[in-house]
Amino acid sequence: MPQSNRLARWVLIASILAGVSYVASWDRGLPQAAELTWKGLGVSLLAVYAALKARDLDGWLLVAVMAFGALGDVLLGAMGLTVGAIAFLAGHVVAIGLYLRNRRRPLSRSQLAFAVVLVPATVIIAYLLPSDRAAAPGVAFYSLGLSLMAAAAWTSRFHRFRVGIGAVMFVVSDLLIFGRAGPLPDNFVTGLGVWPDRRATRLSGMTVQRNTITPSSGCSANSRSSSASRRSRARAWLI
Repeated sequence: MPQSNRLARWVLIASILAGVSYVASWDRGLPQAAELTWKGLGVSLLAVYAALKARDLDGWLLVAVMAFGALGDVLLGAMGLTVGAIAFLAGHVVAIGLYLRNRRRPLSRSQLAFAVVLVPATVIIAYLLPSDRAAAPGVAFYSLGLSLMAAAAWTSRFHRFRVGIGAVMFVVSDLLIFGRAGPLPDNFVTGLGVWPDRRATRLSGMTVQRNTITPSSGCSANSRSSSASRRSRARAWLI
């Protein structure tokens, strides 16, 4: 095994261990710096893993998504929901760009319908959740970016049961966070719903893979070449 692949594997293992073990830090009275370092370590290591695997623009876009995610995790605890949400929103914008670069063609009606429904449904639910109604417009604005990211992931050419569902799980996780500022209890059980969802989202795709297509016999040589070139650009794991 090449040295770089061996290093990437150990970085990924360390990321999983850091993310899973973070639950043990809850309610332990740790210094804030220690707890936030532990919290951000898992996704930071995923960003490192993505960087070790990056070979093109799509790979580096993924690195940026993970880096913004790690920053958001830390800023949520250090500076509050609003500042953390800005970092996450930046990551969602980058992820949307990644997914739009790799749109699924053709897209079935059911896939398109789910994506179309997902966006307004997420925004409406998020708007209704906070008890502090002054915060509701900001929550809705963030949720618009969140849901557009999930819709773009769902309609991308990446594995739907990894990347697509992983993005939807991120939506569920954030709705649980907003729910804790409203009708849901802010306790250990709700936290268990939030953190595993976020970890599963970011581990939902695991390999960087070049995809190819078999052109139909009716396509011209130029059309086949252009289509195959677009398809072969796709690389990603997310999330």
